Order: sequence, then C-alpha cells, then structure tokens
Amino acid sequence: MNHRPGNRRPTGNRGNERPQADPPGVPARRAALRVLDAVLRQGKALEAALDNAAQGLAPNDRGLVHAIAAETLRRLPDLDAMIDSATKQVLPEDAKARFALRIALVQAFALGTPSHAAISTVLPLVDGGPRKLVHGVFGTLSRANKGLPDQPTLPDPVAIRWHAAWGDGGIEDAERAIAAPPPLDLTLRKPLDLDDATSLMPGHARLPAGTSVTELPGFESGDFWVQDLAASLPARLIGPGKGHALDLCAAPGGKTLQLAAAGWDVTAVDVSEPRLERLRENLGRTGLNAKVVVGDLLLWKPEQQADAVLLDAPCSATGIFRRHPDVLHRVRPSMIAEMAELQAKLIDRAAGWVKPGGTFVFATCSLEPKEGEAHVAPFLAAHPEFAIDPIRAEELPEGVTPREDGTLRTLPGMIADKGGLDGFFIARFRRTG
Repeated sequence: MNHRPGNRRPTGNRGNERPQADPPGVPARRAALRVLDAVLRQGKALEAALDNAAQGLAPNDRGLVHAIAAETLRRLPDLDAMIDSATKQVLPEDAKARFALRIALVQAFALGTPSHAAISTVLPLVDGGPRKLVHGVFGTLSRANKGLPDQPTLPDPVAIRWHAAWGDGGIEDAERAIAAPPPLDLTLRKPLDLDDATSLMPGHARLPAGTSVTELPGFESGDFWVQDLAASLPARLIGPGKGHALDLCAAPGGKTLQLAAAGWDVTAVDVSEPRLERLRENLGRTGLNAKVVVGDLLLWKPEQQADAVLLDAPCSATGIFRRHPDVLHRVRPSMIAEMAELQAKLIDRAAGWVKPGGTFVFATCSLEPKEGEAHVAPFLAAHPEFAIDPIRAEELPEGVTPREDGTLRTLPGMIADKGGLDGFFIARFRRTG
C-alpha cells in the first residue's frame, strides 16, 4: 500500500527553535522538505513552492532543492513502499520522519549522493524527534540495497484514471516517460548550429536534458525560445498568415512568439500579469511584436473578430508531468471537473470571436479526456457554424498521427525513442458561416 501525505503538516520540530545555524548541506534539504510539504499537503505547484522555500539560497543549492523535490515526486510511491517495508508500524502520512526518509533515500538511490552524506544532512530535520528511527530505517534499507525500480510507479489514483483512458500500454509509457527529466526543446526563428541537437520538425531543435539555455548561442539575440515540441503544435497548426490572431490564455508566451514570427498581427490575452511579464521579456529579447492584454476571458472581449483564434485553455496540466511531477500528486478529480467546466465556457466565448472562414484551435496540456476529447461533440452541436478542420499527418512530427476524427492526441509513448512528447489534446475547427 502506498502512503501519501494527507492534509496535516509534517509533525515534529518545525525548525524555528534551532539553537544554531544548520551545518553545510542542511539548508538545501530543509528547503526541499518545505517544498514537498507545500506540494503534497497544500497542493501548491512545484515551481511556486520552490520560489518560497529556496529564498536566500545560492543558485547551486536552489538547483539541488529542485532536484531532490522533483525526483522525490517522480518516485514517491516507490519511496514510500521502501519505507513501509522497513518499519514495524506504518509511519503516519504526515510524519516528518517519512518526509526526511524520502529525502535521504531519493538522494542515495536516485541522485547518487553518498549514503553518509544523504543521511547526515537529513537527520537535523528531525532534531528533537525520531532521529534513531530515521537513521535505523535508512541504515536497514541501505544495507539491503534493493534500490528503486528503473521505472517509477504512478500514484494509484492517476494509474486508475489513465488506465481507463489509455489502457495498460498508456500506463507503461507514462512510467517510462517519468523515469528521467525530458530533453530540452527549442523553437527556432532561424537555423542554428547547436552541438548535440536533433530536429524533429522544421524550426525545432532538441537538446539533452540539463542543457543551460542562457549559454546557448543565439539566446541573447532572440533566435529561439524554449517550448516543448507538443506545445508548439497548436500554433503550427494555424500556420502562417497576415491577418489578426488572438492568443488566449497566452502566458508564458511561446505560442504568441510563434504566431508573431509566422506573420500574424497578434493580440495575447492572459489573466495573470506576472506570467505576462515573462512574455514581454521574450518579446523584447526576440524583437517580435504583439499586443499584450491582461484580461479575464469570461469578462474580456475583443473589439472585432479575428482571422485565427488559439485557445490553449487552463487545465490540470497532467500532460506535462515529465517536467512537473507535482501534478501527479496534487491534481484531483474535482480539479479536473472544475477545469473542464471552465474550458467549456471559454470555448463557447472564443468561438464567437472567429471571423467566418477563420480558424479556431483549441488545446489543453492534459492527459484527461474530460479536458480534451469530451469537448468536441458538445461544441459542434452547439455551434453548427463550425466544422472540424482535420489535422494532417504531414503537419506533425514523424511518428505522431492524428485521430480518425481529425483531432490530435499526443501521448507519452509517442516518439519515445526520440525523447518523447508532452501530453496534449488539439482540435482545429473552421468557421464555415
């Protein structure tokens, strides 16, 4: 049985009564504990939790915090199974001892940290608590040296949902996909000579995971931006143009940049001012132009209809679990249902902003059918002026094929031998009247 954090704070010393500064290495582990607590107990996104927990840490330590937290989240069911195999009584889900053991074990068995360093930097996290228990369980598991499975186990609720949607093969593909961080994808404005890069489509480059983006040639001059290959497909499917395009829910802005580079006069709309700031920075770096608007799409509306509308709708984001393993643990059916309801409202509004003869692309970075496939039939029934504009195989990377109805579903097993894809659903419609 897998044990996952519930709704209580990890018990034990909170760390605010420490009589002296932490020894070297401990602050990063303490920050990792705070990140995991924020994700697993409070349901916060990993990146947001990291920003809060790693304040004041050096960049290298911040990177270590992210590595520990992300790898723990990738392998949480297997780490908990290890812990439960070595304790006489099951540790409470919110016990700080369980959190501390997860951090120690993931370092020793997944990140290559020497065992003595993995445990010595974690024991201070349970000062005033069950240090002997943590030390003893870690020692037992280290001596047994059974290690973690090559392919992480998905959390039970996720496995149940995805098995119903994608079958045994989908589960196996997802577990293979989460075993390691994915490669880095770039969308290129012009051809670049990049070491170790492969190209799966025109204007695309794929580099090994861990590549430093800011050190690549062409970064300062704005010759590329970071964008998963699957995330680049919705804008690619709109194609080049000289009319007006709306990019709805635009932040952080990769699709806006694509549309602007393809010749569109773009209006980018998003409800989040902080997230739009990143878009403005990328517009400045690349020299591309777009009108940026802060607005709630349930209240905002354009002054006139557009030739192309791209709605990359808010969703559970379960399709980007390779980069953001926190979604495997914080997304609940209630969130999926809430997002699906919001998506339906946004689709209905956005459809009215498309000119007759124009293109409407709806996309979500979700692996949940309720947030993708389930919207198509109700939308077409409610909007007979639209028809599916079938996505063609030649518009996609080799090995990625559209569905029979002309929509596209990308899954973790697609082009796995070339580094894989995030999970997306994309439908392209044409307004016929």
